[in-house]
Amino acid sequence: MLADLRDALRQLRKAPGLTTTAVITLALGIGATTAIFTLVNQVMLKSLPVAKPEELWRIGDKIRCCNWGGYTQGDDGDFSLFSWEAYKNFRDHTPEFIDLAALQAGNAPLGVRRAGSLTQADTRNGQYVSGNFFRTLGVQPWIGRLMTDADDREGAPLVTVMSYRVWQEKYGADPSVAGANFQMNGHAFTVIGVAPPGFYGAKLAGWGMPDFWLPITSENELAGSVSRPKRPNENYLDLLGRVHPGVDPHSLEAKLRVEFHGWLASHVPDMEPGEKQLWQQQTLHLIPGGAGVAAMRDEYQDGLKLLLIAATCVLLVACGNLANLMLARGLKDRAQISIRMALGASRIRLVRKALVESVLLAMIGGALGIAVAYAGTRLILYLAFEIGGPNNYVPISPAPSWEVLFFTLGISILTGIIFGTAPAWITSHSDPVEALRGANRSVGGSKSLAQKSLVVAQAAMSLVLISAAAYLAQSLRNLEHQDFGFETEGRYIASINPTLSTYKPEQMEPLFRQIDDQLKQIPGVRMAAPALYGPMTGDSWNEGIRIAGRPEPAPKEDTGAGWARVMSGFFETIGSKMVAGRSLTEEDTATTRNVAVINEAFAKRFFKDQNPIGQHFGIDRIKYAGTYEIVGVVRDMRYMTYDYKDPVRPMFWVPETQTVKYDDPIFAEGEKWSHYLYNIAIWAPGNPPGMEERVRKALASVDSNLVLYSVDSYSRIVSGDFQQQNMIATLTSLFGALALVLAAIGLYGVMAYAVQQRTSEIGLRMALGAGRGDVVKMVLRGAFWQIGLGLGLGIPLAVLAGNLMKDQLFGVKAGDPVMLAAATVLLILATLLASLVPARRAAGVDPMVALREQ
Repeated sequence: MLADLRDALRQLRKAPGLTTTAVITLALGIGATTAIFTLVNQVMLKSLPVAKPEELWRIGDKIRCCNWGGYTQGDDGDFSLFSWEAYKNFRDHTPEFIDLAALQAGNAPLGVRRAGSLTQADTRNGQYVSGNFFRTLGVQPWIGRLMTDADDREGAPLVTVMSYRVWQEKYGADPSVAGANFQMNGHAFTVIGVAPPGFYGAKLAGWGMPDFWLPITSENELAGSVSRPKRPNENYLDLLGRVHPGVDPHSLEAKLRVEFHGWLASHVPDMEPGEKQLWQQQTLHLIPGGAGVAAMRDEYQDGLKLLLIAATCVLLVACGNLANLMLARGLKDRAQISIRMALGASRIRLVRKALVESVLLAMIGGALGIAVAYAGTRLILYLAFEIGGPNNYVPISPAPSWEVLFFTLGISILTGIIFGTAPAWITSHSDPVEALRGANRSVGGSKSLAQKSLVVAQAAMSLVLISAAAYLAQSLRNLEHQDFGFETEGRYIASINPTLSTYKPEQMEPLFRQIDDQLKQIPGVRMAAPALYGPMTGDSWNEGIRIAGRPEPAPKEDTGAGWARVMSGFFETIGSKMVAGRSLTEEDTATTRNVAVINEAFAKRFFKDQNPIGQHFGIDRIKYAGTYEIVGVVRDMRYMTYDYKDPVRPMFWVPETQTVKYDDPIFAEGEKWSHYLYNIAIWAPGNPPGMEERVRKALASVDSNLVLYSVDSYSRIVSGDFQQQNMIATLTSLFGALALVLAAIGLYGVMAYAVQQRTSEIGLRMALGAGRGDVVKMVLRGAFWQIGLGLGLGIPLAVLAGNLMKDQLFGVKAGDPVMLAAATVLLILATLLASLVPARRAAGVDPMVALREQ
């Protein structure tokens, strides 16, 4: 074997052109596949970086965010988020768990600075967790200590644990941070410790990863008397527990369901009428929790599977090139091989020699492929998460792990064996007598057929990838240029968080009026209007609707509607048209009747053929059905970015200047918090330069402590909303282009080799009167015959691929003739370019020289 290895190295050095082509081809194919596998491994396969993750189990099988109110959940009644009270009930009555921890499903926006500092608060992400959270996961502190049950009790001192990343990047790994006092949202917290490096919590997501962990009960201090821990029907916690060895998961799941139904039964008097009819149908599931709450896996798994298939196709095209190169090399040396066979060398010995050379090439290509994979992974992470800004930490590393290195090693060896065996076997079956007659005679039909078959397969696979790229690129264009129901040109959203300051709800309206006045003084700004959240900004507030004069709706009737609170001029600022009635105006004040503007979907859902103007509705309870009077209907707007293939859902808007006086303290508290508006819509035609800096100065002139996250144009917001689709479309296009180039290289190699083998034949034809044009046509005819077969195979496969990926497409049909035609034209052009050089070389053959060699 060592002798074969030394001989293989010598042969590769003697043929630098073949070696370089094969290595680069394989490096690109293996690198692309490895880059995708790097992400698949970290997003879909890896467990949490905690002790014995296989012992962890999660109560709930769905990924939900971030607050679900009520004693029912989802259309299927499948609970995955739980209230603080429900969590404590499980914890106290389920000894099968060594520990059962709770963690907030969303994140808590924090304004953080050291105690006594006068600098502006640093905006960070917090996460509320139970006191036993770190103990459940088996995590040890890096410095200081971690939270305990004693820290998560009413009246306990306010404490927090800092992430290692923030401790290192923001505070320079200063050990004095442990035990130091910090201001968080205006409250004094003590940082009791720093989590270990690599620990990011129990939830992997593409946004909102925690910088600080806070006890769940500390929310009572930050949020007031009706904070979520005090509300038994406020479901916002994911539950993750460590189970005793030997516990049967199915039995434990059945017990948890019984416990949950018992807890629900104790709250029947608190339930709404519809909930009383549905609570017994509620259920839950227990699933393995080694990966924690895998939000990123849930969001990206379909896209990653698609990209892994595309990358595998690129690898197969690259492997086809390797097989063709090795086959051409073997056929070229068939005279030498025949001599060895005549001298007694066995076919197995010759196959092994060729196989060692093939595997060696693949190993070198795989080694270079790791560098390609690293660069590719960095590109993917940029495409997937760059829109989140510099503080959007995603705990995924482009550096190859041991699993990735073993994957690359394995795929390299398999590539060398699978795609080196067949060429080696074919060349070892050369007829010694025929081979010794001359090197330039045409090879046998089976050998030529093998080469051409590889080109046909490469062409078909390239067409499939190019078509898929065309589908996805057009789908992305359709998404980004659809009719959103409002104007995006010249519109901006400034993202703020007034809750991080010390403002009270009654101070919000005067504050926003000052902000409006300052923003309108910016050159180029025509209008500005704050809102609870703007279209496509990622937030969502929802309530059940009750119509005045109608009975309580059926339990499973969809009465949900989104809503937002806005200042007057909001619809005019974002360019949304009224279709009936009027907009919200300055005349809608605290002393006038409570009014609302609804969208067309709301009117169709709840009023059908009736005129909605003047009708009354309310939220969640029939006694509140007369709360709002409808004064206008606005055109449907695409507010949410999920379910973008579905019709726009019902939505209504109410003025910031009005407050409903609810008799229920929970409703009253929700009404109070809704006055903190988080977005400011700005209309600045012509996109004047330096908008963010000017807005920042304008807000600072109102209050220097007001937290401004960013000022984004709607073009950037739309791009961010469809970032995953952009990543998939971009990478598929890159893979398609790479496959096309590799297929063209493969075709060039086959045609160049065919011309070399047919030199005598071409010379004879030219001696008998064939012109150079005839020779060029002959060569091109052979090339296009192969590509034609590839098209015949590839077009049906491209249609099939489109059908399989239809869930990823928007406004594009599988088998779209324009997309297929564009892909076909690209393939034909690549074929023409790859064939012209061999064709011109054939046309330049000197008949006398060729015949003399014959």
